[in-house]
Amino acid sequence: MIQVLTHNILPVFAMLALGFALGRAQLVSNDEARTLNRIAFLVLQPPLIFPLMAGLDLPSFNASAMAIYIGCQCATFAAATLAARYLFKRDMREAILLGMAMIFINSLLYIWPIATLIYGQDAALPITAIVAWDASVTFAAFIITMELMSGTGNLRATAKRIVINPVLLSIAAGLVVNLAGWSLPVPVVNAASFAGAAAAPMVLFALGVILSGHALRPTPVVASFSVMKLIGFPLLVWGAMSALAPGNAWGDLFTLTAAGPAGAMPFALALLYGVRSDAIAPIITWTSLLSLASLAFLA
Repeated sequence: MIQVLTHNILPVFAMLALGFALGRAQLVSNDEARTLNRIAFLVLQPPLIFPLMAGLDLPSFNASAMAIYIGCQCATFAAATLAARYLFKRDMREAILLGMAMIFINSLLYIWPIATLIYGQDAALPITAIVAWDASVTFAAFIITMELMSGTGNLRATAKRIVINPVLLSIAAGLVVNLAGWSLPVPVVNAASFAGAAAAPMVLFALGVILSGHALRPTPVVASFSVMKLIGFPLLVWGAMSALAPGNAWGDLFTLTAAGPAGAMPFALALLYGVRSDAIAPIITWTSLLSLASLAFLA
């Protein structure tokens, strides 16, 4: 457990911690971090995702395990959103993003690199499947929801935003290449590997800087949702996999993924659509910190 923590998890977490420290020391500004985050999201994530999607072994996806995990996502999201709205009296848009924070794990930029370091890229297929699902379906669904609820655009404008999104375009292009059975030219693979390798550390660093400007006091909302994220959701996934698919080889990595920290996308959407983020930001920080122990144990 200690070796997994020191050799595989802490090196990934270190970039977020470095950004947080430099942000608190005011050596890197919030505007600089937002620029880094934008570059990483629009420029570096697509070459990271494109070869990943192009190389997916789709027939090897475990459909029953995926269905169980998605069902757990839906149940957790519904419970979290209702609790935020009616127990903690939060605005509906914030309640939805708090629900999103419970199920949208930082899988691509945090869990996937850790799992790849520990198990190798081929063995990390279950996490890759979750990355593909969350990036192509879950994220798009929340973008559409925020667009409609914020009144910033109609269906046509929302569709246009999605169509020109570089991350979604890279997913679609990768799937086309995959389904067509084409092989990517070596120069394309090398260029994508070179650029994509910078995405995870840059996003984590920028997120650390941005989060350093938010109060970390564990309010009842922050504490409740952090516990739900780090304990409730992984327990539900573990229990559902054990009950409905005992012995399924994907169960352990699905539980590992569910135990990961809340991803940055709910916070990014809150900033984009002017939604209150004083609870979402510390939830990301606390779950990122506290998940170090649980990830090392589960890995």
